[in-house]
Amino acid sequence: MTLAVLCPGQGAQHPALFDQVGAHVEGARVIDDAARALGEDPRAWLEQGDVIYHNAIAQPLICVLQLAQWAWLRSQLPAPAALAGYSVGELACYGVSGALSAGEVARLARARATAMDAAAVTNPGGLIGVRGLSRPALRRLCEATRAFIAIATGDDAFVVGGSAAALDRIRERCESAGAKLTDLRVGIASHTPLLAAAVDDFRIALERSTLAAPTTPVIAGIDAGVVTTRDRAIATLSAQISHTVEWSQCLDALHERGCRVFVELGPGRALSRILRERFDDVDARAIEEFRDFAGVARWVQRKMSELT
Repeated sequence: MTLAVLCPGQGAQHPALFDQVGAHVEGARVIDDAARALGEDPRAWLEQGDVIYHNAIAQPLICVLQLAQWAWLRSQLPAPAALAGYSVGELACYGVSGALSAGEVARLARARATAMDAAAVTNPGGLIGVRGLSRPALRRLCEATRAFIAIATGDDAFVVGGSAAALDRIRERCESAGAKLTDLRVGIASHTPLLAAAVDDFRIALERSTLAAPTTPVIAGIDAGVVTTRDRAIATLSAQISHTVEWSQCLDALHERGCRVFVELGPGRALSRILRERFDDVDARAIEEFRDFAGVARWVQRKMSELT
């Protein structure tokens, strides 16, 4: 039985994001590297209120946090068998795997956000969470309202994207069908065809980057396949912008590979909760549940020893 690391996307960021990780030399070094690559200090963003929810800030911010956390944890944990990232978290996985430096991840996260924001000018939209409908039922509603399934997180749990008008239409139909809806603090229709114009721009940025083949396999969000080469990393990371993220399939793939202990990097706890709901034989916790990184390491070591 093996360890897997999960990298979440945006939505749970907060002003105290770097309080814990910035106190460690390893984490501070990652933040400094990102600041040099971006030409601005991510720590300053946390003092600017709601700016941390703006796409061009949120995406590099989330990636930098995750790499800063991993910089301390990697020497304290067994090598993970695989990595999986939710939305922009998939890009962070390549930093965790050693395929990209922290500065390069931050720069690419900014490039990704810029491309997506540019595409959203022509095709503005947003996202909502939908729970309580089967995929075929939700797909029919999407087809009738010109909305799209952006992320599949479970058998009856999804994120739907579309224009404001499309979201209004599908919201009404989902409520009539008895679904539970959640507003999401993401101002673009990520992972839908509305952002197709961003795919080539980000692909070019990836091709021009220092991205190498990951030394730890990464599970691709678009099809839950295993990524071990540079070419496939470029193809899957760029396509993900306008294609459905099959998150539940990613979790199935990790489980099939024998992963039973999961650590979710920050921010938030949603991915570990989804895992526990899907499987009854896994141990999954988020870093935010612990007082310090040493507690994370002790928990992983204990759980791994129980499985051997």
